[in-house]
Amino acid sequence: MSAPATVIDLSYWQVGVALVLVAVVIVISIRQSLGLERDLALGSLRTIVQLYAVGLILAAVFASARWYWVVLIVVAMTAVATQAAVSRLRKPIPGRYGIAALALTLSTAAILAYVIGVVVQVRPWYEPQYLIPLAGMILGNAMTAAALAGDRLQSDLRARADEVEAMLSLGFSGREAVQPLVRAALRAAMIPTVNGMMTVGVVQLPGMMTGQILAGSSPLVAIEYQIVVVFMLAAGTAMASLIFVRLAVGRYLTPAHQLRRYML
Repeated sequence: MSAPATVIDLSYWQVGVALVLVAVVIVISIRQSLGLERDLALGSLRTIVQLYAVGLILAAVFASARWYWVVLIVVAMTAVATQAAVSRLRKPIPGRYGIAALALTLSTAAILAYVIGVVVQVRPWYEPQYLIPLAGMILGNAMTAAALAGDRLQSDLRARADEVEAMLSLGFSGREAVQPLVRAALRAAMIPTVNGMMTVGVVQLPGMMTGQILAGSSPLVAIEYQIVVVFMLAAGTAMASLIFVRLAVGRYLTPAHQLRRYML
C-alpha cells in the first residue's frame, strides 16, 4: 500500500514564480491594446495581500475555535458580499442594502444550518474548518446570483415598462404584472448554476474537490463532499435570488399597483 499523500508546502519564492502567469496576461493585454495592465497589476497585489491577511486571521480563528469568532467572520463575509451584490446594480434601488443583506443572510443561514446540522453533522456546529469555508461558498454564489437577478430585473423593467403598465391598467395586480420579469430574472440567475451541474467533474474538477485531492483525501471522499457542495450551492443561489428579486421588484410598485417609472 502506498503512503498517504501529503500537501506540498509552497515557499514564498514558489508563489512568486506563479506571478509569471500574470505577466503572460499583461503581455497579452499590452500586445492587444486591452488596457488592463494596471488593473491586472493592482488585482495581483490585492490578491496577495488580501489572501495572506485572511489566512492569518483564519489561522488565529482555527486555533481559538471559539463560536463567537466564527460567527463574527461569517457576519463580516456577509457584509462584504452585500456590498458587492448591490454595487453591480446599474441604478440604485431604495433599501438595496437591506434587501441584499436579508436575501444573503436568510439563504446562507438556512442552507448552512441544514448542511452543517443534517448532512455533514459537524460537532461542534461552529467548527471553523467546516463552517467558514462552506459559508464562504454559499455566500459567494448567492451574491453572484442576486446580482445577476437584480441586473436582469432592472433591464427588463426598463425595456418592458409599457407592457407592465398595460397589464396593470387591465386590472392585473402588481405581482401578476411583473411575474414574467421575475421569472426571467430568476432563470438568468440560476442558469450558471444549472450549467455547472451539467458539466461538473467532466469539463472541470471543482475547487473543493481539487483542494481535498491535493490535501491527500481519497478521490471518492472528495467526490462525496463535492456532490453535497453542488446541491448546497444550487439551493443557496435559488433562495437568495428569489428573495432578492421578490423584495426588489416590490420597490418598483406603489401600494395602488402602479409602476414607479422614475426609478427605471
